[in-house]
Amino acid sequence: MTPITEVAGRRLALSNLDKVIHPATGTTKGELLHYYAVTAEAMLPHLRDRPVSFLRYPDGPGGQRFFTKNPPPGTPSWVRTAAVPRSDDPGARQPVVDDLASLIWAANLVVEFHTPQWRAGAPGIADRLVFDLDPGAPATVVECCEVALWLRERLAADGLTAGVKTSGSKGLHLLVPLAPTPSSQVSAYAKRLATEGAEALPRLVLHRMNRALRPGKVFVDHSQNAAAKTTAAPYTLRAGPEPTVSAPVTWEEVAERRELAFRFEAVGPRLERYGDLLAPLLDPAAARPLP
Repeated sequence: MTPITEVAGRRLALSNLDKVIHPATGTTKGELLHYYAVTAEAMLPHLRDRPVSFLRYPDGPGGQRFFTKNPPPGTPSWVRTAAVPRSDDPGARQPVVDDLASLIWAANLVVEFHTPQWRAGAPGIADRLVFDLDPGAPATVVECCEVALWLRERLAADGLTAGVKTSGSKGLHLLVPLAPTPSSQVSAYAKRLATEGAEALPRLVLHRMNRALRPGKVFVDHSQNAAAKTTAAPYTLRAGPEPTVSAPVTWEEVAERRELAFRFEAVGPRLERYGDLLAPLLDPAAARPLP
């Protein structure tokens, strides 16, 4: 029988808690749900009011993985949804994870959380900019650190402040709070900076997805600023061999140019030590217009 648990006043059926999701580490679904429960205070502000897309991997990273934007079958009536019109479905809606009960409901599906750069009610009007730094082997996150530091300085020259997190996979994500700006303008600005990066650091940076040139370089992916694109949310678990997290890091850690990767067990102690390192990006006073 599936146990029924009360979470923040909502009754949830949490299934298969002993199921091993990450065989490499023996990590169970119950442990993943516990992770989300203890990090919810830090994670929820980054999800709040943003339509969520899910990468589902219910049988672990070695099983079937599928991306979904529509509310899954069986979504409780109390889970908020937002209208996200699409060309193929003008009436489309997506879940919005605003509270602890919704977070645990979604986590019970075994998902990565992905969000756009805009909020519900204002599709295509971005309030942040993102760069996804993706290394091509033998380059690693160490090379990403060098590129991230260059981008930080370049953004600062335009009056913009960047936060940074691991992708939870191989690279880094830079996040920049913005005054509300059409996604098309943000995309154009991000592409321009990626191009400048390739000119300033030609031995390291690619701004076009040319796989033949990827080995040893860092692809500065600016495309996730498009209105239709999404990025892995801060604190989301990733569907990799180990239960790694897209974890905020300090710029001092980036400046050390060392390997940056964190499993879910490390995130609680980091929150105790640093708090939410991306919290400043949620402050409306931090948002600046594009130059």
